[in-house]
Amino acid sequence: MNNFVTPPERQTTMQLKDSRKLAWSEWGPVDGVPVLFCTGAGMSGWLGFGTSYLSELGLRLIAIDRPGLGLSTPHPKKTLSSWADDTQEFIQAHNLDNVLAVGFSQGAPFAFTLAGCGLVKAIAIVSGQDELFHPSLKPLLHPDVARMVTAIEQDAVEFERQFAQIATADGLWQLIINMSAECDGLRPTFGDRHLYQSDIFAQAYRQALQEGFSQGVHGYTRDLVNALSPWPIKLEDINVPVDLWYGALDTSTVHSPDFGATLALRLPNVSHIVDPQQGGSILWTRARDILAKLKSYISIT
Repeated sequence: MNNFVTPPERQTTMQLKDSRKLAWSEWGPVDGVPVLFCTGAGMSGWLGFGTSYLSELGLRLIAIDRPGLGLSTPHPKKTLSSWADDTQEFIQAHNLDNVLAVGFSQGAPFAFTLAGCGLVKAIAIVSGQDELFHPSLKPLLHPDVARMVTAIEQDAVEFERQFAQIATADGLWQLIINMSAECDGLRPTFGDRHLYQSDIFAQAYRQALQEGFSQGVHGYTRDLVNALSPWPIKLEDINVPVDLWYGALDTSTVHSPDFGATLALRLPNVSHIVDPQQGGSILWTRARDILAKLKSYISIT
């Protein structure tokens, strides 16, 4: 279980054109195919996935600290579109080709935005948050999530202000644990909660959250508002391959309420995998499959 966690092999920063700092963590060969990892809610890039397979697959995992999280300077008006602008600058500054992306949980809309802006060749959405504002999903939402979506629709600025007063790294960790399945019904020591609360994994996940909140709560709350608002890109217009990975035993109320079924109908070039034996931690438990399938979409000459 502890082989799921490997500290970053490299941590670097760059200065963006507007003088903000962008920070990221890396694993894998420096000349590998770049995979941009859009992390979950409130997380720095410290906790990666699939790191033991990167050399074998020839992949370079790059987990960028979104503005306001970790060591990246806050963006005064951060949106999903500004995230794409920052990422485009990162890609161009490092002359990256055949870029791929993975979006986990709240990282999903950030990965979708990269795809919608033509910055990546393919993406994998793993235990991803859906566009919960979409009319088809509203009847499926947990009441607490529905109230948040409605509150943001009515007054996003006030929602962000109020949420910033209560959000903490420890509180987000407890929320993640409370929404995670204890077991898979057959193997009582194999559920999401069992993995997340194992000593080394819990320490790594909590470190990513502590780093994510190290500049305060506003990096997280801004991401939350952006993720729960209507997205700026139209999923129906994304033509690059999209792999949707969900575990049928995922009990999180903030991921896709129908395990990606509506997403699959909206995306023109999609592969939809729902593993009946996995939960929300499928990012780590099936990491090699996720990465190998994602790499299959590019040809290297």
